Amino acid sequence: MSRSLTIDFVSDIACPWCAIGLSSLLLALERIGPEVDAEIVFHPFELNPDMPASGEKIVSYLGRKYGRTPEQIAETQAMIRSRGAEVGFAFGTREYVYNTFDAHRLLYWAGLEDRQLPLKRALLQAYHGDGKPTNDPDVLIAAAVSAGLDTLQARQVLESGAYGDEVRAAEQQTSQLGITSVPSLIFDRRFLVTGGQPVDAFEQAIREIIATPEEAE
Repeated sequence: MSRSLTIDFVSDIACPWCAIGLSSLLLALERIGPEVDAEIVFHPFELNPDMPASGEKIVSYLGRKYGRTPEQIAETQAMIRSRGAEVGFAFGTREYVYNTFDAHRLLYWAGLEDRQLPLKRALLQAYHGDGKPTNDPDVLIAAAVSAGLDTLQARQVLESGAYGDEVRAAEQQTSQLGITSVPSLIFDRRFLVTGGQPVDAFEQAIREIIATPEEAE
């Protein structure tokens, strides 16, 4: 009999470690197989909430935010590409950082349509794999369509500003939980695991969690 497991996945499209973490998590769940019936719920987190519509060159952004030199940035990106390759995520060339608020609104809607996971994967691929801007409506709509969502509905969500209040409320709730970095994964609403962990680490954590007695309702 499968053990039900809720995984609240707090992340941002702009976060490369979120792409690595999600790929690792899915591989870990694949290894565990029918022992666990997992439901992944994505929650918004904005690394760059004040980013202008035009975006910012990644080298200047990382240099300003983290005090890194272009050489240090290149080394980190090479390491990220290597880590991504280990879990089947191919990072491409990405020159800009963009605002992701509209992507989070679309993800909120996708959750109502039970299509969050495929949309999340499509958005991560568009941004980190293909270097496309996550604030471009056409890019977002193309990702939605590839995730099995309706084109006209996706466009209506983006143009209407729908679910903006819900995303802001979810971000506030995350802040109140003390989450300040992503990815942050909460298993069974009790166990927190942070960072883009290797597959083995996620597998071990999940096996330990499903062996722990569930809390009484």
